[in-house]
Amino acid sequence: MRFLLFVICVVFFFCTEIQAQNSADCRTAIPVCADAPIMGYADGTGAIDDFDPEVITETGCLEKGSVSNANIENNTSWFVFRAGTEGQVGFDLEALPVSGSGTPTAEWDFAVYGPDVNCVDIGTGAVQPIRCNYEVNNTRFTGLGVNPENGQAGSPSVTQNLNTYDEYLDVLPGEIYYILINNFNTNFDDEREPFMLTFTGSSVAANQNTALDCTLRDEFLGLDITACEGDPDITLSALNSPAGPDITNIAWSVDYDDDGTIDAPLGSGPSATEISVSSPDSGRYFVDITTDAGGHILDDILITYYGTPVLDRVETLNSNLSLDPDLNNIEVFVDGDGDYEYAINEGEFQDEAIFNDVPPGINILVINDKNGCGTTEPIEFLVVGYPKFFTPNNDGANDTWNIKGIETLTDPMVFVFDRYGKLLAQLSVNTSWDGTLNGNPLPSSTYWFKLEYGEQENNVEVAKTTKAHFALKR
Repeated sequence: MRFLLFVICVVFFFCTEIQAQNSADCRTAIPVCADAPIMGYADGTGAIDDFDPEVITETGCLEKGSVSNANIENNTSWFVFRAGTEGQVGFDLEALPVSGSGTPTAEWDFAVYGPDVNCVDIGTGAVQPIRCNYEVNNTRFTGLGVNPENGQAGSPSVTQNLNTYDEYLDVLPGEIYYILINNFNTNFDDEREPFMLTFTGSSVAANQNTALDCTLRDEFLGLDITACEGDPDITLSALNSPAGPDITNIAWSVDYDDDGTIDAPLGSGPSATEISVSSPDSGRYFVDITTDAGGHILDDILITYYGTPVLDRVETLNSNLSLDPDLNNIEVFVDGDGDYEYAINEGEFQDEAIFNDVPPGINILVINDKNGCGTTEPIEFLVVGYPKFFTPNNDGANDTWNIKGIETLTDPMVFVFDRYGKLLAQLSVNTSWDGTLNGNPLPSSTYWFKLEYGEQENNVEVAKTTKAHFALKR
């Protein structure tokens, strides 16, 4: 288990330590503010929760090392803060010696993400860090701003520049930022190693108590989480609350439907400091902490699991047969409540589930969950419609003409006319027109057709007729 010590310093350097659990998972990052230095620990074994080491080998300046277990994320601590005032925010990340030793053994790296990004995009590499350092440390300090040990100013990360400081953040009130602190421990000795995180910058200097929004610490369970079915369990900790370990009792409960009604208790007692939420148990999770002083600290978090999208159906809108013969518009319906995007025929993904002017015949649909929970295999769907032209030149493409998807209609019959109304061909499911009359090729021109078929309306078979034109091109 990893631990975090909040060190609250007051006048005359008197300090009180409040102990809380550390977080190696971006989704349950520890909310912090600037009103005190933060003393944290990370062990030497590694817990890779956010970056798949076989998929993400580089993100910003962070990269997978040559050592077999030197992944982007080795032994990490995640923190999150919300800006309270406008100005510059930085931090000093100081390597501390392990208790009983005089020399730090950890080498700390960091990455900062924001403003207002989500952990799914961070973990997939879709979002890059805006501040970063992965350099070999030649001082005890790394961070944003100015190195207090040698006065070196931060600059954008450049590989092997040996500057362990990046530039200050220019923040606006309300913006949320995530900090990844990574312990590259070359010993991998299983021993926890400490660091000190102290916020700096003009905003912090102007007002230590308001530069970062300390009310975020009241949301100690973290920001709402979206996860994928099959993901590892999500651990929620009561020890991250402002009460720290000063706890008399803890009670957990859940509202699975998030409808305002508690569905089940999940455990209670002074030792119930953690619960694990497993896929696919979506819901709003509550904790009620009774402090040693007799007060109550409450928090809740909504955890939503998404699965791979499942196609429900594709509907034709403004049918090019019965309503408007020049429109091939379709709408995609998905079984699920994820955040989806859609692409057809190897085109670009779009957020809208409606596609206009879709080619008649067989088309290919792909649905992607934007939460990173999966993409469907290519799905075929049929649009019943007519080609706007055909080219009977025996090149193997568009040599004949008929209604695409005619085989799905009830008792279909197609009649082809020239512009004077002369019947040129009569087509059904298994026949097509080759652009001839009595074996003689007809010229390039506009030709007309009439389609007759049956369609169910309120469980009654209704005769339908559609007329439109198309072009023969030679």
